[in-house]
Amino acid sequence: MTTGIARLHASPGLAGPGRLGLVTNHTGVLPDLRPAAHALLEAGARLVALFGPEHGLHGTGQAGESEDAGTDPATGLPVHDTYGCVGERLDKLLIDSGVDALVYDLQDIGARFYTYVWTMFDLMAAAARTGVRFVVADRPNPLGGLVSEGPLLDPAWASFVGRAPIPVRHGLTCGELARHLNTSDVPQVAGVAADLTVIEAVGWRRDTGAEATGLPWVAPSPNMPTPATATVYPGTCLFEGTNLSEGRGTTQPFEIVGAPYIDARFAPSLAELALPGVRFRDLRFVPAFHKHAGRPLRGVQLHITDRELFAPVRTAVAMLATLRRLYPDDFAWRTEDAGTEGTGHRHFVDLLWGSDRLRHTVDAGDDPLPLCDPPTPPGRWAGDGVLLYP
Repeated sequence: MTTGIARLHASPGLAGPGRLGLVTNHTGVLPDLRPAAHALLEAGARLVALFGPEHGLHGTGQAGESEDAGTDPATGLPVHDTYGCVGERLDKLLIDSGVDALVYDLQDIGARFYTYVWTMFDLMAAAARTGVRFVVADRPNPLGGLVSEGPLLDPAWASFVGRAPIPVRHGLTCGELARHLNTSDVPQVAGVAADLTVIEAVGWRRDTGAEATGLPWVAPSPNMPTPATATVYPGTCLFEGTNLSEGRGTTQPFEIVGAPYIDARFAPSLAELALPGVRFRDLRFVPAFHKHAGRPLRGVQLHITDRELFAPVRTAVAMLATLRRLYPDDFAWRTEDAGTEGTGHRHFVDLLWGSDRLRHTVDAGDDPLPLCDPPTPPGRWAGDGVLLYP
């Protein structure tokens, strides 16, 4: 298959005339693993600036971190850090960079709370306000594109882990998502739609996940090491909003969860639910950093037995309800500016879920699974008109 950036490398004119800025990081590579910035310069593209997202241009930053702006020693191009930059400040950054068009090439995960798509959204809005063209060099959705899952975000709970009403697992490529957002939400923020071009990936089908594409897997962020991590992430990322470790600080982030208070009841209780496509193994682990660093924890590992049947969002919601039932005095939600539990004013799980309904339902002891829409085709929520691939 041919990614959008590989097509642009072969035909730089696809991005249109003028000076180009490249929104990218270490995932922005051609299928032969050449960095996109180098390849575009070699192909004669008028690339004049680089723009990095969360985790930075080289992907060294942990969650909530980026890298300093400066000059990329490999290309000599200026690097602009976009993380945490919005509104007039982002507009000024684009104007000062002198670009006529932005080319977006980042590997997404397919979950609403993965911030690369909101970097895309914010830059699309800034491009619309400043008259800069926006070009998405499309890549496959590593989870495939047949299924979306979870509720639409309530705009009252918008944040950088969800700017606009899309499902938790959205089922679109970045190019398709850009087309949807450019008709629905970018005009509300910018007053006008962006001048958008999508360079499609050739040869991708909606039933193809990451491992079947033949493309190399480059870990999109420090805690997304494998396609297996990406498979569970749309569900187990919700544990970031709890006092359980979601496996950060281990070699299996998001595939394992645990806490000091978990005991032998948890894994068997989950097994009794007979959730499709997954089994749970009792385990113990010690995170090297992040929540409960250096403490022995007990929890479970999710073993995916059938990726087509596995519903990550519904699975994680069932796990949260089980935790509240088994450990009512110990299980707790983290607040937005967590790091220190019990401080701040908003619960982070509400931002991840897109409303406070999940938290209130779990706390009331009610069944939260009705909050999860059954997995549906992404065209059901996005409109078939935005879909680019069969």
